[in-house]
Amino acid sequence: MANIHLIGGEKGGVGKSLVARILAQYLIDKQLPFLGFDTDRSHGALMRFYAGFASPVLVDRYETLDRIVEAAVEQPDRRVLVDLAAQTQESLAKWMDDSAVLELAEEVGFGLYYWHVMDAGKDSVDLLAKLLDRFGKRVRYVLVLNELRGNDFSILEKSGEAARALALGAHIVSIKRLNEGAIQKIDATSSSFWAAQNSADKESTGLGLMDRQRVKTWLRSAYQEIDVVGV
Repeated sequence: MANIHLIGGEKGGVGKSLVARILAQYLIDKQLPFLGFDTDRSHGALMRFYAGFASPVLVDRYETLDRIVEAAVEQPDRRVLVDLAAQTQESLAKWMDDSAVLELAEEVGFGLYYWHVMDAGKDSVDLLAKLLDRFGKRVRYVLVLNELRGNDFSILEKSGEAARALALGAHIVSIKRLNEGAIQKIDATSSSFWAAQNSADKESTGLGLMDRQRVKTWLRSAYQEIDVVGV
């Protein structure tokens, strides 16, 4: 059966959508079929950068969220990516509880991963603690340490929450910081990461040869981290 990958973190600005885009490009490059769902009404990254693979869902409407599970059951050869907007976890958890999604996952056999995207601040650690309290052993966790704003995750290490997540079977992956100029050019031109690596048309991507080389190196590092998870 398919795996459903929920890419969240609850806090705004930690890089949830960036991670969703990396995962989408990873699956494309690995030739692994997938479906994407985007919950952000105003800044949907999957809809913007990978429109051919994604469709919108509303977290406050059960009938749209139901499509995520139905897609996993009806198309078991495809991974399912869900890019969660900030402050959607409560609505998502209520839908999961009311619809017995975790019980259905066990019965039918699809996997449910929660990618908790974090920056180095205490807020991300507190939100991780709430996530682990809420779901316990019932989902598979991937802690994504996004070095967008720094690489000192000592608050997480000292909190004991990383150790608790690991005891629950979590994976911990790190996303290195990409040169700010390169990511700004990619975003300004709405380029996919494929185009950012491969297109020599600077008019369309804004990226020169060395920018493309930095993106390629950065993605290679991210892919090595994702390989360990086994999506």
